[in-house]
Amino acid sequence: MNSPNNTFYIPLENVESEHCALIVDKGLEKLKNIISHKVELNNNRTVITVSKPETLTDAILAIRDLGYGVTTVKKTIPVLDMSCASCAIGAETAIQNQPGIVSASVNFATATVALEYLPNMITVSEIKNAVQMAGYDLLIDEDKNESETLEEIHEKKFSELKLKTVWAGLLTIPVVIIGMFFMDIPYANQIMWILSTPVIVWFGKNFFINAWKQAKHRSANMDTLVALGTGVAYIFSVFNTLFPHFWHDRGLHAHVYFEAAAVIITFILLGRLLEEKAKGNTSTAIKKLMGLQPKTVTIITADEQQTTTSIDKVKHGDIILVKPGEQIAVDGVVTKGNSYVDESMLSGEPVPLLKKENEKVFAGTINQKGSFQFRAEKVGSETMLANIIKMVQEAQGSKAPVQKLVDKIAGIFVPIVIVIAIIAFITWFILGGENGFSQGLIAFATVLVIACPCALGLATPTAIMVGIGKGAEKGILIKDAISLEITKNVNAVVLDKTGTITEGKPVVTDSLWIEENQTLKQILTAIEKQSEHPLAEAVIKHFDENNNIVLDHFESITGKGITATIAGENYLVGNKKLLLEKNITLSEKLVEKANNWNSESKTVIWFSDDKQAFAVIAIADKIKETAIMAIKQLQDSGIEVYMLTGDNEATAANIAQKTGITNYKAEVLPEQKAEFIKQLQSEGKIVAMVGDGINDSTALAQADISIAMGKGSDIAMDVAKMTIISSDLSKIPEAIKLSKQTVATIKQNLFWALFYNVIGIPIAAGILYPINGFLLNPMLAGLAMAMSSVSVVSNSLRLKVLSN
Repeated sequence: MNSPNNTFYIPLENVESEHCALIVDKGLEKLKNIISHKVELNNNRTVITVSKPETLTDAILAIRDLGYGVTTVKKTIPVLDMSCASCAIGAETAIQNQPGIVSASVNFATATVALEYLPNMITVSEIKNAVQMAGYDLLIDEDKNESETLEEIHEKKFSELKLKTVWAGLLTIPVVIIGMFFMDIPYANQIMWILSTPVIVWFGKNFFINAWKQAKHRSANMDTLVALGTGVAYIFSVFNTLFPHFWHDRGLHAHVYFEAAAVIITFILLGRLLEEKAKGNTSTAIKKLMGLQPKTVTIITADEQQTTTSIDKVKHGDIILVKPGEQIAVDGVVTKGNSYVDESMLSGEPVPLLKKENEKVFAGTINQKGSFQFRAEKVGSETMLANIIKMVQEAQGSKAPVQKLVDKIAGIFVPIVIVIAIIAFITWFILGGENGFSQGLIAFATVLVIACPCALGLATPTAIMVGIGKGAEKGILIKDAISLEITKNVNAVVLDKTGTITEGKPVVTDSLWIEENQTLKQILTAIEKQSEHPLAEAVIKHFDENNNIVLDHFESITGKGITATIAGENYLVGNKKLLLEKNITLSEKLVEKANNWNSESKTVIWFSDDKQAFAVIAIADKIKETAIMAIKQLQDSGIEVYMLTGDNEATAANIAQKTGITNYKAEVLPEQKAEFIKQLQSEGKIVAMVGDGINDSTALAQADISIAMGKGSDIAMDVAKMTIISSDLSKIPEAIKLSKQTVATIKQNLFWALFYNVIGIPIAAGILYPINGFLLNPMLAGLAMAMSSVSVVSNSLRLKVLSN
């Protein structure tokens, strides 16, 4: 019989007819573990009953693959009270077991959970209850200042931890001195008992509370290991202090281990303090981005008065004044004035850009010396800065493929360590001679203390956080950890031409006039201002002639150009064919120059009256300044570079020759771009597609890694796994290098985390004792365990200073 928990109500989008419902039904029919399914068209939902709850995710994916939508909610929520990687697994499992959860991924390094759930089946409060039942908590704050609240909580916890560590250290030092050098003074055991008790019972109480919470749910984490290790050492020492004759009657010395228990607690508190400090540094990229937005803005009212208001109250259409040195608050368009604006925090480009009327400005960028006004067009969560912060947060919270294996290891690690510790104790008790019991007890505590899955749990997420954060600082937005991990394997890069290799904005490169005549230039500009052709804008921008010339007649001749009449005179602007048809005289000088430009794949525009040609103008889409260098860098690193373009063969050949690309295809349709990528993939290549337009979306979706140019279409950026905000191609080799550095750091971290445990646990169990008589002091085990986490986080932070 099926549990009610295995029946799901999936809200559907765009399923508007019986035919659509039939398609969805047939799609669901193909899934394994589906017991029953039906689409309720009137309720806009499908009801499925499954034998395994995880089939819900498969069903949603199947529906989306069919082209229909499923209403889900995605949220990233802070998780509180986690102390190690095992806690992350515990919290994640507790959430995943709830009905209506599509996916849940807890990141220990960021202390967050990335959730996707069906809002009709479960609420955030219910999810919170489930997490609380497992011994943890979620920070659910609908207040807009959630990040500030979280920051306050972290700061408070850090201060408490610091205070505990200092006091634990102050009380532990005399215990260690007595234990090491003055064991023969009167009442030595009693003094150590008094001094170590607050360390264990008060400063270390959270280890025992958390271990108990875990035990209630039949699970264990790092706190279990610490609580068991120190608890056993402390209770054994108390017993020996109160009843020393128990051992003396048996001819044995009554050892106490108060110093070991106190030092372990102190070192672990110190380790957590250093770990928290280091973890805080891994998220500096987000903090920097969040700090870019000013709290207040100066708004120009309808009566031209200036008024200062909170950024939350800025509305679409408000005119905002930006003074010298101020940060821009929201996205908008300049309406008055001009100034240089530093956009390096968004694009990674160091040179400030001149912003004039009708040019876009973005939230978070910094105005230089000028002053200007702009109209707010995107506010709050709509701004590019808000989207970048959201994207970086989601990417930092995502899990790399290697992390799934690490999670499995961390999940079974603690029970295995407890078993090893028990085996070590029994072995010592049986084979250890007269001190076998006490030595076994120490080996038991040492194994528990040295084995910490924290380093293992921090190895991947901290490196991913720093890697993605570093990318964001350089203007490279990476959507998730998987993309960052795969990018290092890219061996073929396919580049779209227009907007990717070239600027995507045609400009006048040359012009030749029969004679310099300002009036003729004004007439040409006046005619082009009436045209909607993309090339007309290049002519208007180039000649920049303001005039009040009125056209008596204007006619566009498709594929050829324009005819216009001004003050009774006829003028032509267009291609050579148009002028020849009208029997216009073309001078040899102009024809020769036009032929030269044509051979360079430039578009040539002719300008004439109804008798003779006055000028020829060459227009071309410029190759980006950094494109040639970037393509060479890719080729030098062994990556094959391809260019695809919808342009004609001559233009494609010209651009390919100038940029050093040997593999190119001209006159390619959007679907052919995707086919070409499929073909490369079938040859075993890992393909990165770089594009900027809607026509590149299919190819971007097909590629292993999709890279969108930030100045391109929103659709291309939505599809792409990576966005280069500045549209600078040289960022692509940087992204590949960043991926290699991040993955190398993950491997180093995992190696050291595993190596440390593989070596540390047998030594702690006393494997070296039969060989050279060495037994690891539990105090050193505590120090080593604390340092392992710190070393892994520090290694990840090294990524910040590695050069690109």
